[in-house]
Amino acid sequence: MKEVVITFENVTKSYPIYTHITSGFKNFVLRFREVWNNSKKRFIALKEISFEIYKGECFGIIGKNGVGKSTLLGLIAGVLKPDTGKITVKGKVASLLELGAGFHPELTGRENIILNGVILGMTKKEVMKKMDRIIEFSELGEYIDQPVKTYSSGMLARLGFSIIAYLDFEILLVDEILAVGDINFQKKCREKFQEFKKKKVTIVLVSHNLYEVISLCDRVMWLENHRIKEIGKAEEIVQNFQ
Repeated sequence: MKEVVITFENVTKSYPIYTHITSGFKNFVLRFREVWNNSKKRFIALKEISFEIYKGECFGIIGKNGVGKSTLLGLIAGVLKPDTGKITVKGKVASLLELGAGFHPELTGRENIILNGVILGMTKKEVMKKMDRIIEFSELGEYIDQPVKTYSSGMLARLGFSIIAYLDFEILLVDEILAVGDINFQKKCREKFQEFKKKKVTIVLVSHNLYEVISLCDRVMWLENHRIKEIGKAEEIVQNFQ
């Protein structure tokens, strides 16, 4: 019997819609009722979502922009809370949700490896033991001792993924990160994904690259109009989505 590690039960997530009055205090007073009414409006990012993800599978999430894919990852990571419904996550979570997130621009790549490793649950001693392997995987060479504010998007992707590659975790959340970097590095990332799968790491992947989704994912969830349209085998769902 498959072990369930992530469960969403009738989860809804919304955000407030704000409108800004920029033409002075008098205009604000005259239009106070309009501003008050708009402040109570909310954008529904996800509506009554229910699904399960099993231990060790690579679970893809596809859909057009704005349907709630990144919000869903944020809910799994625990950085967002649902308005209603219940979310259960069993296992240590690591995430690559935003390029460069968690990096201090004034610190070097090496210093950011320590910072991120500690933020993601490792001790400084554990990070230092893995430092050489992380740097080697990143292929950043002498740039590892330069401030990350000087890094390109590709270099940030290398650094971020290299840190994740040598962490100990049970669930990995990935949002479009494999779309950045050169072909050789993307190949290394995919090979590392296969290692994760062999170790029974659960991977939740958001990507617009449908070929990538088919090649990496066991099952896929298609979101449409902020709801689940369909869940099933990767190739079947991607074919229906196209």
